[in-house]
Amino acid sequence: MERLFYVYILARRVFEHRSGAVKGFTAKYRVKMLVWFEAHPSVVEAIALEKRIKRWRRRWKLALIEEMNPEWLDLYAMLNQ
Repeated sequence: MERLFYVYILARRVFEHRSGAVKGFTAKYRVKMLVWFEAHPSVVEAIALEKRIKRWRRRWKLALIEEMNPEWLDLYAMLNQ
């Protein structure tokens, strides 16, 4: 089985954030919807993308989300597919 590494816009550890186990922004504001993610076969690639996205302007992040998920649906179930 191929091992994949994921990059998320809203959360790095989706399960922990969804369950409220992680303190901080996502727990305080009850952010639980995964609206964008991307899988990478290399952890190095995933970390590099995450660092790039963190430097992006908000409107660029919104465009990225809307390109993949124009209806802003919760994509969490897609992680195991």
